[in-house]
Amino acid sequence: MKKNSLAKFTCCLAFVCLLSTQVNAQFTLTGQFRPRMEVRDGQGTLSSKGAVPAVFISQRSRLNFGYGGYRFKAFAALQDVRVWGQDASSINRVTTESNNALMLHEAWAEISLLDTTSKIENLTLKVGRQELVYDDVRLLGNLDWLQQARRHDMALLKFANHGWIAHLGIAFNQNKEFKSGNVFNGTSPTTAYTSGTNAIGSLYKSMQFLYLGRKFYAGNISFLALKDDFNKYTTKTAPDPVDPTKQIITNTFTQGVWSRYTLGGYIAATALKKINLVASAYYQAGKDKAGLDVDAYLLSANALYAVGRKLSVGPGIDYTSGGVSPGKTKNFDPLYGTPHKFWGYMDYFYVADGFGKNGLMDVYMKARYKPKDKLLITLDGHAFSTSNALTRADGVEVNQHLGTELDLIFNYSMTKAISIEGGYCTFFGTPTLADPMVKNIPNASLQANWAYLMITLKPDFLAK
Repeated sequence: MKKNSLAKFTCCLAFVCLLSTQVNAQFTLTGQFRPRMEVRDGQGTLSSKGAVPAVFISQRSRLNFGYGGYRFKAFAALQDVRVWGQDASSINRVTTESNNALMLHEAWAEISLLDTTSKIENLTLKVGRQELVYDDVRLLGNLDWLQQARRHDMALLKFANHGWIAHLGIAFNQNKEFKSGNVFNGTSPTTAYTSGTNAIGSLYKSMQFLYLGRKFYAGNISFLALKDDFNKYTTKTAPDPVDPTKQIITNTFTQGVWSRYTLGGYIAATALKKINLVASAYYQAGKDKAGLDVDAYLLSANALYAVGRKLSVGPGIDYTSGGVSPGKTKNFDPLYGTPHKFWGYMDYFYVADGFGKNGLMDVYMKARYKPKDKLLITLDGHAFSTSNALTRADGVEVNQHLGTELDLIFNYSMTKAISIEGGYCTFFGTPTLADPMVKNIPNASLQANWAYLMITLKPDFLAK
């Protein structure tokens, strides 16, 4: 019933908006249709020997409404994400909760706090559901590769003047309109609370961040200070009434939060007109979402050299700390970014599938070849290993090397509105990757493959 009402509301809203375009040309109506076919044979984690590869087609469909008036802008994005065939074609039913479906991806208004006589270039307040995209999207990004993407409900104060920018963001989440109390259950119904990173399995209770940036003639530099707070909980263990040899773990949320702090900086610059340099460093402290004391960091640096007009190549290295001791963790969490962009397109690290608590070192080489203006071909090679030593309970050390990944991707822009992207990626794992201390895959096949083909159409429904 709710989805039917939302569909009717969408149709009425679209009709009203179309009528309004005859009065005011500041209205925009755009869309996005993005079907993607994938063949997964060990994507995300190693498959067991003899496992049958998965093949499916997912689709994102968006309808974007925008409007600009005197000293304000408003925007809303309706989004439907589902796999072809998950709803029976002859039955009008609501898809299961574990699958994605129709939702409101963005809905915000941005108000200018200054009039046209001000000497300051920009001071606005943006309130509502919105995407956060900063720097190289390592820590704050819209995760656009994921069909459902990522968004935040928050208020964002934005300042810009003479190359300087400052953004102050504040978010406060609650499950519903309570009569009393502020306990927040941010867990996913399909993911364990303490699993994963990037808020996988749990959503912060509140978040505050300050972003400062400065553009200069050869690039830009920025600083980020972020605090995210997670609702406290207590854990109880009891015997399973069905199988007394097993234990049932129950988490009960209580008043109060655990606060985690992330501080660091980012710099991107061009040297000698041919070398693009990017470096970043971040440190985390406080307590994580499981209440453990955090002492973690991330270091990253890469360079891309323009060999000619069509080809660029360059090396890079990412290092994240790892390790857990009683009550403490050195695991760095890349927060709310886009890990698909950094640690291999097969998403083995810092995505949905865990890889232990030993940190990650990624040494890579990237190549970008653009034979035509509309065609880009990329080839990346990654060598992954844990950032700290792996030692079994019997004291025996295990090889830290996890595997090698090769990613070949192409992107062809047919027109401004139509693009085709596809790729083939392969992963050569080691026994360490399948070890219980890392992926924990029994009888693992150490060679994995993944391929995809995606078409993106971005129509402008009001274009003449």
